[in-house]
Amino acid sequence: ELAHLYVEAGCQMLIVHAESTKHLHRTLGSIRDLGAQPAVALNPSTPPEDVRYVLELCDMVLVMTVNPGFGGQAYIPEMEPKVATLRRWITEAGLDCDIETDGGIGPATIAGAAAAGTNVLVAGSALYKDPEGLAHAVTNLRELATEAATTA
Repeated sequence: ELAHLYVEAGCQMLIVHAESTKHLHRTLGSIRDLGAQPAVALNPSTPPEDVRYVLELCDMVLVMTVNPGFGGQAYIPEMEPKVATLRRWITEAGLDCDIETDGGIGPATIAGAAAAGTNVLVAGSALYKDPEGLAHAVTNLRELATEAATTA
């Protein structure tokens, strides 16, 4: 395992793709033992059931809302039920675990992600493509996410 190298370099949270190891439970536990925050990421094709057994070990679950590899892809709205399922399990278990979505987040998609239960949203292309500038993009996305989360 290379986790100790990242922690020694100053990383405070390590995100492990569920698909990358056969020993996810052990890997997340090792990260916690090193003093870092363990998190797990799921590609779009990975069902939430694949990580349910490790939620108690996680400080965050990252749901990829595009297929990872390059920027500017279209948001996959079918990931919203996955987020909602994870949020329900986390809430029912009384866990303190963030849900992050990454990929295709912008003005047209952020409300769906937030309403589904995401509380950490990664926006890349949408921030820099806003014709009114970065400050406007950030403010607009925050407002849209907050409104969707409070009315969900």
